[in-house]
Amino acid sequence: MPIVPYALFTVARKAPTARRRRPDIPGTGAASSAAPHLERISSAMTGNNSKSPIVRIAPLGFPWQTIDPFLFCVYHDDAYPKANGRMGPEASLAGRQIGQDFSRKDGWSMYHGETVPGFPSHPHRGFETVTIVRKGLVDHSDSLGATARFGGGDVQWLTAGKGIVHSEMFPLLDAASANPLELFQIWLNLPARNKMAEPHFTMFWSEAIPRFVSDDAKGGRTEVAVIAGRLGGGDAQAPIQPLAPPPDSWAAQADAGVAIWTLKMTPGAQWTLPAAAGEGTRRMLYFFKGATALVGGEQVQGPAAIELRADMAVEIANGDADTAEFLVLQGRPIAEPVAQYGPFVMNTQAEISQTMADYRRTQFGGWPWKDPAPVHGHDAPRFARHPGGREELPAEAAGKPA
Repeated sequence: MPIVPYALFTVARKAPTARRRRPDIPGTGAASSAAPHLERISSAMTGNNSKSPIVRIAPLGFPWQTIDPFLFCVYHDDAYPKANGRMGPEASLAGRQIGQDFSRKDGWSMYHGETVPGFPSHPHRGFETVTIVRKGLVDHSDSLGATARFGGGDVQWLTAGKGIVHSEMFPLLDAASANPLELFQIWLNLPARNKMAEPHFTMFWSEAIPRFVSDDAKGGRTEVAVIAGRLGGGDAQAPIQPLAPPPDSWAAQADAGVAIWTLKMTPGAQWTLPAAAGEGTRRMLYFFKGATALVGGEQVQGPAAIELRADMAVEIANGDADTAEFLVLQGRPIAEPVAQYGPFVMNTQAEISQTMADYRRTQFGGWPWKDPAPVHGHDAPRFARHPGGREELPAEAAGKPA
């Protein structure tokens, strides 16, 4: 999913030093201190016009470049074919490097999956994953004994904290037609004081996620899904309050200014992205679908990563040819040292070494499942079963009978 970039280690491997190279994870060799990711982009600066809201424009890569407090963002758009009887693709896997397939052959990849595409058991420590599944399904299982199936606009917000092992598999259920998968996975850093928080996950079911619709004077429409961060409150727009983030998240800090919004604009639509309220906030606008758009009066060809001044409102006008879609990531930087070794993100190299020793010794609680890549059957609805057995269904989140 990026799903995530992750399976640098698997539970079956006792020694974390025996690792798989992950083309989608920054720094999967020796542990490295992460500089601001955007500085590694070969970017086109927009000049010194202090009135322009655009700081820089860069092409989208894989993964997408991010800025503090975000560590990583990846977008998956896999055109999986019809399903076989084992929840995998009804297609030959010849020519793929099974276990490490990022080929996008025929428009899709198996990633680290062997039968079902996805990411079998792998560990995390020191940050959070926010997984936004727009199409298709993800089956989650973890070392705490929790499971979930989510998709169709659902979001899972997982605080890895002091350490968790989980799997993210993409079951294909439709044997009669294609099984498209589309998702983002975003890594949000944790401040040093919360890196050893207890691991857990929160579900934002699609039915409960706040959404805002704006119809402009020319008949264009902009739809905004508010996953994190209060939206609006100025002019004629009433503020849109998001669902509560996990308590240990940087997003839970009142002055952190963290926002995660998705925008969908019809051809010709216009909408103004409001200025951020917090001082020092930084903002990225990812233009991932569509041909052209005017951003702050400047023509931008998609796909593109655009760093914006967060203290300025920005008018976005879609071109006339296609629907355009954007992802907004913003927040006040944590501004702490970052030491990263694949799926472990701490503040110092000594903490990375300790993390590796802890994982080698404890496996972060071990793996309670028989299979490193569990899936939840053909008939299971969307659900979440938390540690301790509490069950959650989407209809409950929407305030409707289950």
